[in-house]
Amino acid sequence: MTPTGNHGNRTLRALALLGTLLAALLLGSATPAAAHAALRGSDPADGAVLKSSPRSITLTFTESVGLLDDSFRVYDPTNHRVTTGEAEHGPAGSDTARITFPKKLRTGTFTVAWRIVSADSHPISGALTFSVGKPSATRATVAIGADENPVTGSLYNIGRYVAYTAVALLIGAVAFMAVCRPPDPAPLRRPVRAAWWALLASTLFLFVLRSPYEEGTSPATAFDLSALAKSATGRPGLALLTRVALLALTAALYLVLRKRVNGARPSRPLLATAAVLSLALALTWAAAEHASAGIQVPLAMTSSVLHLLSMALWLGGLTALLITLQRSATPLPAAVVARFSRVAFAAVTVLVGTGVYQSWRGLGSWQALTDTSYGRLLLLKLAAVTLLLAAASRSRRWTAKLATATAPAVPTPDRVPLPVGAPAPANPPTAENPPPVAEPSPLGKPSSPDEPPATSTGRHQAALRRSILTEVAVGVAVLGITTILTGTLPGRAAAEAAESGTAPGTTGIPAAAVAVVPFDVGTPNGHGKVQITLDPGRVGANSVQAVAFGPDGGISSVPELRLSFTLAAQKIGPLPANVTDRGGYWAADSVNLPIAGEWTMSVTVRVSDLDQVTVTKKIRIAA
Repeated sequence: MTPTGNHGNRTLRALALLGTLLAALLLGSATPAAAHAALRGSDPADGAVLKSSPRSITLTFTESVGLLDDSFRVYDPTNHRVTTGEAEHGPAGSDTARITFPKKLRTGTFTVAWRIVSADSHPISGALTFSVGKPSATRATVAIGADENPVTGSLYNIGRYVAYTAVALLIGAVAFMAVCRPPDPAPLRRPVRAAWWALLASTLFLFVLRSPYEEGTSPATAFDLSALAKSATGRPGLALLTRVALLALTAALYLVLRKRVNGARPSRPLLATAAVLSLALALTWAAAEHASAGIQVPLAMTSSVLHLLSMALWLGGLTALLITLQRSATPLPAAVVARFSRVAFAAVTVLVGTGVYQSWRGLGSWQALTDTSYGRLLLLKLAAVTLLLAAASRSRRWTAKLATATAPAVPTPDRVPLPVGAPAPANPPTAENPPPVAEPSPLGKPSSPDEPPATSTGRHQAALRRSILTEVAVGVAVLGITTILTGTLPGRAAAEAAESGTAPGTTGIPAAAVAVVPFDVGTPNGHGKVQITLDPGRVGANSVQAVAFGPDGGISSVPELRLSFTLAAQKIGPLPANVTDRGGYWAADSVNLPIAGEWTMSVTVRVSDLDQVTVTKKIRIAA
């Protein structure tokens, strides 16, 4: 029995809608992702005061990193960029980044803004300060921005999701045709071609966006020739170009399989070639994502390849089976479903084993399951996979019922009735000479014209189709969660960063809170601004520095400056800062701000004996 075309179209429309909703989820949730490397430490350390000018700056990360042309920007106290050498890895290895200074730095506070690419292809940026001799009254205020451009990051995540979905359908459908051998593979040819083109298009799309994604720029910069050249030299870009070359070989192999696979088993050389190409395709993912960085890299990459292939064999094969059930012109033999059931069971076994290992490797501790975004996403994926396994178990039960319902009845030799007095047959049935066995009937089709319609078989097939549709729908959701998960800081890296004092996910926030407060007393030349710096800008004791600038932008000496803080939401304050004149700037060594939140600073500036003004400004104090 075959379903109507309308039913098949409704099924495909439902899957398309689910895919669209997941793409919208990726687009809406593509805020700057926490990258997978985290800053472990720096030399000189953030906030350090050095007696003499350093020869170099070295940053150490939790995993190996890639360098960009503009990985470091160093600014002096007057906000002018300092000349440095080219960025390079330090003597300690590829998990470090270093620049040197061709000449000595002058006295004052210097700001270092940095941007690198973690080994699993995600960009990360941040800033730190250090002082030579003594802290200066002013320091550069550098806007380092987010790790990713929101539009570029959203488009890149959608491209990755399309690539995951396409490779699953491509490998899974071709494997279904070669191993399960449906008698009519025609319904699968168009989906296979669509998957191949989708994977090629998404790969090229990701390659074009690679440089803007790393640099944190808009998609408009993607087609610059220098940007494309940069993409072709990095490891993620090389992995994408390798995938394009492998897709060309895959297309040639598919043309050969299409001619030879028509219900018959392909030759072993063809199967071996297909397996090698599938392994190579999966390796282009493993070489540029989680598995390529961190602990146990060889084992992790092997696990990642097996995980991706088993996912493709299961989910892609399920989609192929569903399409075959919906669109095949001839009924589907039960043997095809039985073969896929065995393949799916093996794939699920590998998927669970590799998934457990990758979860352990990414988490590092049980506490990370609830304390980190990575752990919470992993719990969500675990719940979805549990639903997937439940649907798979139900599908196996319906498969077994179908196999039982379509099994041929074999007559027992000693019960064959003979007329009384008839001569014995010349060749009686024996173990060596069994009676003829009827051909297994296809799903939903009687084995002979006289056999009544197999209504129970039809019900079993309809139930199997619904169960498979559920598996495919949940599988598409699992792919969406996986795509988001690969853009999230692993729990192990978060723990390493926390131990070193670098808060994960906040590496782009400067070490101090800085606010600029304009003022105008209403007299000629009676206007300017006050730059206020709270270090570290967090709950507890903070040092305060306030510098007044005149109308010309230069530092101005004012006779009086007062500063206080109020947290209206908690009815705290005003807390006076008691800043004193330190010879060109005003400062207080310790101001205690007890609660995190958005505080209101009240700044009173007196420019003469009679003229003064009080202005307010919001400033956020972190926990």
